[in-house]
Amino acid sequence: MFTGIIEELGEVTAVEQLADAARFRLRGPVVTEGARHGDSIAVNGVCLTVVEHEDDEFTADVMAETLKRSSLGALTVGSRVNLERPTPVGGRLGGHIVQGHVDGTGTVLDRQASEHWEIVRISLPAELTRYVVGKGSVTVDGISLTVVEAGQDFFTVSLIPTTLALTTLGLKQAGDPVNLEVDIVAKYVERLFTAGRTEDGE
Repeated sequence: MFTGIIEELGEVTAVEQLADAARFRLRGPVVTEGARHGDSIAVNGVCLTVVEHEDDEFTADVMAETLKRSSLGALTVGSRVNLERPTPVGGRLGGHIVQGHVDGTGTVLDRQASEHWEIVRISLPAELTRYVVGKGSVTVDGISLTVVEAGQDFFTVSLIPTTLALTTLGLKQAGDPVNLEVDIVAKYVERLFTAGRTEDGE
């Protein structure tokens, strides 16, 4: 489990295209400290498994399904990425419960800069609209954020200077893709409510 509090801004150092997958090498001195084969690290919100680890870099294999359902397929050498290690049992839940399982992708629509923060508007796939509500939580490229406005096909988030400086959202421009993960609690509630109605025959 992750919390959506990014530990560092990493970098893609190599990409190897395989027949039905891709292998990424990524640099991240913080998240690789003490890393071992089989450990999990979230890359732009996608939970990946460490295959190899050397110095401050690690490699991870990404299967075709993940490349198709996330924005990882657009990464190239030099791309900056958000990195986070799993939260240990008993650790602090700084953001919200994040699984590292991307529900879909959105696109940065526009940015509105202010003196102390920036409003970013992101497109929202129709199948995810019901899970995103104002003042609720959403994960964008692995970052736990609070929704400011939730529309039918978009939502907005307000970014403080720290988020702009320490994550990829400070670099994203209109048209750039982002990974989205909705609040797992909302999905469980929907599932339980739907199951209850089915059992009652309604």
